[in-house]
Order: sequence, then C-alpha cells, then structure tokens
Amino acid sequence: MAKKTEEIQAQETKPGFNIATFLQGTKEELDKVVWPGRQQLLSESAAVILMVTMSALLIYLVDNLFNWASGKVFG
Repeated sequence: MAKKTEEIQAQETKPGFNIATFLQGTKEELDKVVWPGRQQLLSESAAVILMVTMSALLIYLVDNLFNWASGKVFG
C-alpha cells in the first residue's frame, strides 16, 4: 500500500506529459462509463431529433410571423 502511494506521489511530482499514464487514466475512466443499450440509444436519439425538429419549426414560424408583421408595418 505504501509503495503504491509513493508511486502515485512520484508520478504527480514528475514534470511533463507522460503518454502511458494518460492512456492508462483514459482507459480507467472509460471503464467507468455506463454505455446505453440499443433500445435506449434509439429512443433517446428519436427524442432528440423530435425536439430539434419542433424547435426549428417554432423558430421558422416565429420568423415568418415577424416577417409578415414587419411587411405590414413598413411595407
């Protein structure tokens, strides 16, 4: 246990970038990730596409409303 903490302290005090340590840390973090299943991925992707489409439609309609209103006021 003490040897491991000494190694960690030695790595923390060592200046510079160590690619091996970086890759090891990256792999450890990716092992913690909970990846979604196929069904969850599809349903959440559909929800995102639906919300983006609805937002774009709302922006389009508001833009047309303002265009029409400015035409009536300034046209």
